Amino acid sequence: MSVSDYPDFTYAAERAVDAVVFVKVTITRQYQPIQDPFFRFFFGDEGGQRQSEGSGSGVIISPDGYIVTNNHVVADASKIEITLNNNKVYEAKVIGTDPATDVALVKIDATGLPTVEFADSDRLRLGEWVLAIGSPLGEQLRSTITAGIVSAKGRSMPNYTGEFKIESFIQTDAAVNPGNSGGALVNKAGQLVGINTAIVSQTGSYTGYSFAVPSNIVHKIVSDLIDFGSVKRARLGVTMSPVTEKMASEMKLSSLDGVYINEVASGSAADKAGIKKGDVLVKLDSTLIKTPSSLQVKVNSFRPGDRTEATVIRDGKTLTLPVVFEEAPETAVASDGSASFYGAQLRALTKEELAAAGLKNGVLVVSAGKGKMAQAGADDGYIIEYVNDTPVSKPQDVIDIAKKSKRSVYLEGVTSAGRKFYFGFGKEQ
Repeated sequence: MSVSDYPDFTYAAERAVDAVVFVKVTITRQYQPIQDPFFRFFFGDEGGQRQSEGSGSGVIISPDGYIVTNNHVVADASKIEITLNNNKVYEAKVIGTDPATDVALVKIDATGLPTVEFADSDRLRLGEWVLAIGSPLGEQLRSTITAGIVSAKGRSMPNYTGEFKIESFIQTDAAVNPGNSGGALVNKAGQLVGINTAIVSQTGSYTGYSFAVPSNIVHKIVSDLIDFGSVKRARLGVTMSPVTEKMASEMKLSSLDGVYINEVASGSAADKAGIKKGDVLVKLDSTLIKTPSSLQVKVNSFRPGDRTEATVIRDGKTLTLPVVFEEAPETAVASDGSASFYGAQLRALTKEELAAAGLKNGVLVVSAGKGKMAQAGADDGYIIEYVNDTPVSKPQDVIDIAKKSKRSVYLEGVTSAGRKFYFGFGKEQ
């Protein structure tokens, strides 16, 4: 029998359910003692550690124990425990994470495990049936299976933190709740088409919409983490915006597809390829580009050094230009002004935030990550006031000053608790 011969979802469910696991995490945080001497005298608060627990789901992708889940499920975990569908329990270690796509890879010491085969998520069609498999609301509901259809593709969600994100979610109406994060979204053949990641809800529970990271993005990220230990992210070097009706009319475009190139970074892959400000990029590697997010996702499918062709419309003419991708730098500014800086994600503070903190200037560490910044002592919520004794007000300031430094970068500011910090790291470490 072929997959189409099955009148229901039994084939897909039976093929995939054993490869979806329950993920339990323990998070250990250091806390500082309360500074009030009277409080400490009576209650004895000397600081120390506090532990909390969380949970999610994961998907086994290789028989020797590689498991993909969400970054937000295992972020900051001091211990990760994996429970298989047969109730066997293993401790896992983190192989690598990618906050930009919310994908993480962990591994357990086991062999002969059931796996889920990757499907080509680009071939998903609107209205196609899919199953969500995971552990909603905790361990008691392990291996729950819900059904829905592909409601939309290429979705993005509001970015309230300013962190660098790569989003092109599959939207479904399969019921997904807290705990499903990191679980499988599979097609009727039982193949992995996405990793369930988020819901949009005013209550915190499922209200009809759920979102998954497409399997093609997941496959590239986990392949990089396995092969290189980090994500090898290509960079085109443009800032862009959607094509508006006004642009289409003025440029005599036949549709609103493509992205308008606002800026081209000097010396970037786009610059070397001949892409110019004012071009409309409509195709990359024979893939039609319809929105900025679709270009971002397509670029993310390449590695530094890969070659392809970009098709642009310029002055009414269609040009095909050769592109050789370069590696995204450790310090890079996104179009919204946020930036990655040696593993950390930075954004500018609003006037209101500066006033609340009692500061004249500063740059927020949204996420310290696990790179040089975190290793040097940075933590989430830190506010950088000075870099090499020079005041900073936006991420670009931090990057520019660091670039001018020959060997070391020194940062000064305040922690989320309002205490001063000062630390540095070598650029050539």
